[in-house]
Amino acid sequence: MVVKYKMIALDMDGTLLNDKKEVSQENKIAIKKASELGVKIVVCTGRIFTSARFYASLIGTAAPIVASNGAYIREKDENRIIYKKAINKEILPKLISVIESFGLTLHLYTNQRIYTKELVNLALNYVRWNEVVSEGEKVEVKVVKDFEDVINSEEILKVALVCDDIELLNKLRSKISKEFDVSIVSSNLNNIEIMAQGISKGNAVKILADYFGYKREEVICVGDSENDISMIEYAGLGVAMGNGIDYVKSIADYITDTNERDGVAKVINKFILNE
Repeated sequence: MVVKYKMIALDMDGTLLNDKKEVSQENKIAIKKASELGVKIVVCTGRIFTSARFYASLIGTAAPIVASNGAYIREKDENRIIYKKAINKEILPKLISVIESFGLTLHLYTNQRIYTKELVNLALNYVRWNEVVSEGEKVEVKVVKDFEDVINSEEILKVALVCDDIELLNKLRSKISKEFDVSIVSSNLNNIEIMAQGISKGNAVKILADYFGYKREEVICVGDSENDISMIEYAGLGVAMGNGIDYVKSIADYITDTNERDGVAKVINKFILNE
């Protein structure tokens, strides 16, 4: 079989994963068939690398993993880092100060750890995750009193926070956009994720396409949220999930079914397996 598309980049939450954070059997079967045809299956997520690697193992992908919205690209089973770009250390103290002045708790992400001053929302989710996965799949969550030592000793790939007051969140986002040279995206209505300037899933997918020697016309990208827009725009075939936000659907070349109805499998079956 002649395969038109050589690589497919899949967002995780709301795309590859159903609402129970599981990979459906239908998705697994379709991914396995595509992989057997030589198609590179790339997990492309805002999550920390350790979490992304767990799901990549479930679907058996051997391709590199894009984590932290493109700030970190690494081989799944090797220590070889393909790409990494941390936030400038010089701007982090002021950025943290601005976020905390809004009364919000933030989280600092490295490639394998999350630092926070309080176990809430994002950090708490990973603590719960650690209770149900094996030792090698746990995400290290560290509660600290101050971020100064962390900034000095670690490369921070992402700053993330959750706020249910959407108006306040939008005010903060606007202020950060005006005052800092960073990239900001959202993976949910009530969060923002801040990376180094130029970081995006779209840039990461381009890096991998170049790495493997593929043209953009040979790449499919599938997602549902704002942080997926850049890769959907880059792709030869940009696909929005049926449960995706309206803007993602408006820019996509194709809209598949929802994450609860095996939308990823249906994309693979239609455009790669020709079923």
